[in-house]
Amino acid sequence: MTSPADPAGPPLRIVIADDQASVREGLVLLLGGLPGIEVVGAAADGEQALKLVAEHKPNAILLDLHMPVLDGIGATRRLTAEHPGVAIVVLTTYADDSSVLDALHAGARSYLTKDADRTDIARALHAAAGGLTVIDPRAHATLLAATAAPATPAAPARPEPGAAPPTPPPDGLTQREVEILGLIARGLTNPEIAAQLFLSNHTIKTHISRIFAKTGSRDRAAAIGYAHRHNIG
Repeated sequence: MTSPADPAGPPLRIVIADDQASVREGLVLLLGGLPGIEVVGAAADGEQALKLVAEHKPNAILLDLHMPVLDGIGATRRLTAEHPGVAIVVLTTYADDSSVLDALHAGARSYLTKDADRTDIARALHAAAGGLTVIDPRAHATLLAATAAPATPAAPARPEPGAAPPTPPPDGLTQREVEILGLIARGLTNPEIAAQLFLSNHTIKTHISRIFAKTGSRDRAAAIGYAHRHNIG
């Protein structure tokens, strides 16, 4: 069985969204001429992109961030909620930490800057449609800088005289497990938690299995109930 990321299989069906007509038309020509890719629509803003995705049901969308009517972040959130099977690849001029983090938190699968060539873009689209993540080197460096721990950790604050020591997490939960349980209680899915904490889905599943075991929860609903009873999240 072939997958959308397999060039030998059916062509990868994509939508392109960019508010600059010259960029949009150039991408249609560049990518549409590659084997294994079929451009099924081109949009000038996020709302048009959503309509084209609903109409054509592509495998992936190549999305600019700064567009009128509905920008790329808003479009990404809507696409993730309404069309979760469509892989979102951001292609933008911006590689600042806010743009990268906002796009990934909203549900983008991959992030490229516009100095990427058509081979890189095509590879990222195929990879994203196959469930993989591709981050442009510039964006990846920005991401690492934004999430790096400080070189010299701050000394822990001294408790005020007479203040009670901090209460340890219940039932042997680690601080990371408490953090993940709090995100579960807020309604985040495993992929959303993985994106927010910059961990793999497999790692999140492992943590959640341990959380269920330690809290005696049979399912997610029981874990949420536990979190609420212990004021977690």
